[in-house]
Amino acid sequence: MSKTASPALFELIKSLTKSEKRYFKIYASRHTIGEENNGVRIFDFIDQQEKFDEEEIYENFKGEAFLNQFPITKNRLYEQIISALDAFYASKDLEAQLYKMLHSINILYSKGLYDHAVNELKKAKRLANKHNKVAILLQLANKEKMILETRGYQKANTKSIDKHKQETLDLANQYSLYNSLWSLKSKLFIQLNQYGQARSSAELERYNELYEGFKQIEQPKEISFENQYLINHFKSAYYFAILENEKSLELLKENLAHFKANQNKMSEHPNQYFSILTNIIHSESKLGNSKAIHIHLNELKAFPHQLKSNITEDLAIKLFSSINSIELKILNQEGNFNKAIALSEEIKNGLEKYEEEITPFRKAYLAFNMSIAHFGNEDFNQSLKWINVILNNKDLDQKEDIVSFAHLLNLLIHFELKNDDLLPYAIKSTKRFLSKRKRTFKFESLFLKNLTKISNAQNKYEIEDLLQNIDEEIKDLKNDPFESVAFEYFDFHLWLISKVKNKSFQEVKREDYLIKRA
Repeated sequence: MSKTASPALFELIKSLTKSEKRYFKIYASRHTIGEENNGVRIFDFIDQQEKFDEEEIYENFKGEAFLNQFPITKNRLYEQIISALDAFYASKDLEAQLYKMLHSINILYSKGLYDHAVNELKKAKRLANKHNKVAILLQLANKEKMILETRGYQKANTKSIDKHKQETLDLANQYSLYNSLWSLKSKLFIQLNQYGQARSSAELERYNELYEGFKQIEQPKEISFENQYLINHFKSAYYFAILENEKSLELLKENLAHFKANQNKMSEHPNQYFSILTNIIHSESKLGNSKAIHIHLNELKAFPHQLKSNITEDLAIKLFSSINSIELKILNQEGNFNKAIALSEEIKNGLEKYEEEITPFRKAYLAFNMSIAHFGNEDFNQSLKWINVILNNKDLDQKEDIVSFAHLLNLLIHFELKNDDLLPYAIKSTKRFLSKRKRTFKFESLFLKNLTKISNAQNKYEIEDLLQNIDEEIKDLKNDPFESVAFEYFDFHLWLISKVKNKSFQEVKREDYLIKRA
């Protein structure tokens, strides 16, 4: 028995819904003849395990013949579950239906039933055209060529061949456009995920280079739904990256209208529609549009009910993380830290439930905002626990800008906890971290320089003098487009004001929100 047994079968079984498990057992019973179904027995045993333990499986089925070749038995069971899932979703998933039709065309063709194959091909084309499945339409076009050649070009003429050629070229152009847009969009998001919005002219230039590549793409007169979505998506992300938030929001709204004009696409592409709503809320938040934020948040919360039973595990995870992240951010911006903390139990349960599936960045964003909520409520020990979720996460890309701001917030927490012995070492560590990742921008440099002075101050009066002296410098950075990004994670300036005025951070934050809202 291998000491490093793969947990793949366990992970697959644990991912199944009740309906999928029930269907698998029905499916397995139909495919087992004249013997007890060992696969179902193993399935049931693994299903009740809390953690994957292969030794426990060997102990439970001790003496059973199938244990002699257990890796093969596991692989067969894994494949049988996949086959059951394929059958379960065949009638529900559009692409599964189309690929089944493609397979039917091949079977009918191989039997020489060319008329039957053509009829199936026509049905598949109608369905694929209706839902604009370009990749499958290209495959169908090749099947059509194959049948025409085999039948010696019966019922074909020059005009029909030219029409077929043009249709195939149009499809190829759409497919080529999709690949170009997807590639550029992915490069843009890799950069955004690592560095966030532009913090320097060099970063701005990198984003502009990607946009120049976008401008070079030749676009056909007719653009498919998916390609128009990608065009709007890329441009909105680009404008977000270069700090032109209003233009970014305008394009996000164009994409929202694009979906609403094609209602069937919402259920067909729920992840994209959901992401548009999420990004609109973040953009409205940046611009301080409180009313619009709550309108779109209610729309986002209603979205799962529109989908009914069509929510995948992937979408459920995104709904959990994004809705909670947005609510946390809004409540923190309003200074409603108590209400934000009230979400902590739900968030802890969700993080535990989706521990393996949720991305490190989504975890970090939730943890960061929970840390701010506890910081604003002056529960600094809890704030530290949440910030350590980020700092101790080895799976998180250390280039992510949220990690840098987590290090800075960590210093403020230690300052508030009066960890005077620890703070100087923590500041040095943070300086090294930021320097290695070339994250020592104006704000970070000013912040660290003055926090070092504060940590070395001899008494509270000296600290008060230092705090007052940096107020103007911080305020200037807040008005600098490149540096203002820092204050969107945590408003360091308002924290400074709270110290200078000897008020609670919550009180100052609340006052600032009400002034902006008035």
